[in-house]
Amino acid sequence: QVQLVESGGGLVQAGGSLRLSCAASGRTFSTYAMGWFRQGPGKEREFVAAISWSAGSTSYGDSVSGRFTISRDNAKNTVYLQMNSLKPEDTAAYYCAAQGRVPGKYVYWGQGTQVTVSS
Repeated sequence: QVQLVESGGGLVQAGGSLRLSCAASGRTFSTYAMGWFRQGPGKEREFVAAISWSAGSTSYGDSVSGRFTISRDNAKNTVYLQMNSLKPEDTAAYYCAAQGRVPGKYVYWGQGTQVTVSS
């Protein structure tokens, strides 16, 4: 069992930056691939970024590639999402998730943190 708690959201102007954190409980955190997702108002949930358990592999959604960076610190049981050059369309609730044994299937989710980008 893994419990996830996101933090770091807030209000920022377009062009600004934020860093989200996701703190995980459980001694097995380092064995999970992790991901970030978001859901904007009136929109479906969207994949943002993912990172392998060893941090050796990362992937990004097309809309954030080149602006966002995912990283993790297994010693701190934490995964991060550095968001630069933010745009109003990045406004959403951001969720971190832990991937289960099936690649691409996320089985544990946090409660989300709100990011609002003003124009």
